[in-house]
Amino acid sequence: MLDKVVIANRGEIALRILRACKELGIKTVAAYAEADRDQKHVFLSDEAVCIGPASAIDSYLNIPAVISAAEVTDAVAIHPGYGFLSENADFAERVEQSGFIFIGPKAETIRLMGDKVSAIQAMKKAGIPCVPGSGGALGNDPVKLKNIAKEIGYPVIIKAAGGGGGRGMRVVHSEASLLKSITLTRTEAAATFGNDMVYMEKFLAHPRHVEIQIMADEHGHVICLGERDCSLQRRHQKVIEEAPAPGLDDATRKKIGERCVAACKKIAYRGAGTFEFLYEDGEFYFIEMNTRIQVEHPVTEMITGVDIVKEQLHIASGQPLHYKQSDITIRGHAIECRINAEDAETFMPSPGTIEHYHPPGGFGIRVDTHVYQGYKVPPHYDSMIGKLIAHAETRELALARLSMALSEILIDGIKTNIPLHQKLVKDTAFMKGGVDIHYLESKLGIK
Repeated sequence: MLDKVVIANRGEIALRILRACKELGIKTVAAYAEADRDQKHVFLSDEAVCIGPASAIDSYLNIPAVISAAEVTDAVAIHPGYGFLSENADFAERVEQSGFIFIGPKAETIRLMGDKVSAIQAMKKAGIPCVPGSGGALGNDPVKLKNIAKEIGYPVIIKAAGGGGGRGMRVVHSEASLLKSITLTRTEAAATFGNDMVYMEKFLAHPRHVEIQIMADEHGHVICLGERDCSLQRRHQKVIEEAPAPGLDDATRKKIGERCVAACKKIAYRGAGTFEFLYEDGEFYFIEMNTRIQVEHPVTEMITGVDIVKEQLHIASGQPLHYKQSDITIRGHAIECRINAEDAETFMPSPGTIEHYHPPGGFGIRVDTHVYQGYKVPPHYDSMIGKLIAHAETRELALARLSMALSEILIDGIKTNIPLHQKLVKDTAFMKGGVDIHYLESKLGIK
């Protein structure tokens, strides 16, 4: 087992990783930015190293600083969590070149799946169904671009090859705005991702967002931990996630899971990974693969009993998976709300001091958060301050428990999106299950 791990992240995921390490007897090093000096995982780590000022570019995205934290503390591995450097192939490569273990896939795998064009091509070869599209990067010939769009059929969506997290995409409804949209997406992609390559896909009218969680070790073993439905989104950002996906039959679930396992074996995948699909009219269409731990991993842990972060640590130490596919049984239903420090109506961030905090409790309730009474939410990072998860034998009971937990949780001093969640868990369409990815924006009046 690994001796000492640098946690190169912040917030609830940093605390989540620390807890998994402690259970396995692994020493921890918190690599933190100056603004996060008062984070809970910094207090609880065996060692802590400040890697720079508040700005993420000077701290959590500063590759030399993160690697230096491992060097000065004699750590053996680095866990990137999610976000920041977690899907940065250059970072993974430099970690390994510096003599440390990167807790995640190999750099070449991250590079392959990080470029959406190469990822789609690889998945097609592996037998994974993809959204009808250009099949590669778009060129500059206006006539060819219009012909591609016409062949696919409007509406189409222009996506950045290096995009992710819901950024770098633009929907086009007619030929009149096609060329301008491609140019704008290219410009934004270059500025945001350092890669102006874009591609085109069919824009599906009413798809759901269903993703498949896999785990793979270095010995060729791969297992599927089922699926999650993450369709309740705002501006491509997930708001509520659940597992298993409502209305998905066992035969369909088994078929797509087996395809994802086979694809992982084909690309020699290592670690935790998530295949993201659009699901419409009984068909799955691959959109991307996240080569890291997901924010919503707790719902999968709740229904399978598998500690995904601990498995990441086992895999990174060279051990085989502790589970076979036959060991995985889905038990009940789990639903997760992302709790953000933001206005529930305007969605404006709301940094500040948490004056009162009281977490909810009860059977089947899990709270993943780093906040505490007196904690100051900084303005420099993503607004998510925690996740509230409810698990029960049925989806109906999980919703009831989640609703009760949302009425119990107390966070004063800042604004949060809890009022939005309180409305959503009682929304008739959501309670029925199976809403599409456009439902929440339509409900909120977002065009």
